[in-house]
Amino acid sequence: MHVINQPAAMRTDRSLLVVTHLTQLLSYVIGFGSLIVPLIIWLSTRNTVEDMNEHGKAVVNLQLSIILYIIISIPAILLLGLGILTLIATAILGFVMPIVNAVRANNGESPSYFMTIPFIS
Repeated sequence: MHVINQPAAMRTDRSLLVVTHLTQLLSYVIGFGSLIVPLIIWLSTRNTVEDMNEHGKAVVNLQLSIILYIIISIPAILLLGLGILTLIATAILGFVMPIVNAVRANNGESPSYFMTIPFIS
């Protein structure tokens, strides 16, 4: 007898987790895609890859936080140049944290994003 609605087995794929984190760096290379590509990977594999749901939520939360920080810091440029410092800090945060968490994902650890607002929990 054949079971039709059997749930798919979760597979461990650390390399896909690493790729999901590193695709956030696309905005530094081609100018866009740092939110769209990880979102597509997360939504398409969150039910089949072990720990993808946790890592995907962390990636999307970081990218949404970075977008919010950039939107806030553009008008803040008029306030004694404070927005320029915020933009520089956001650029550093957006470059370093995906690399750190890609290494953490490769080691089987949970992601840890500094200064990330939990939009998706």
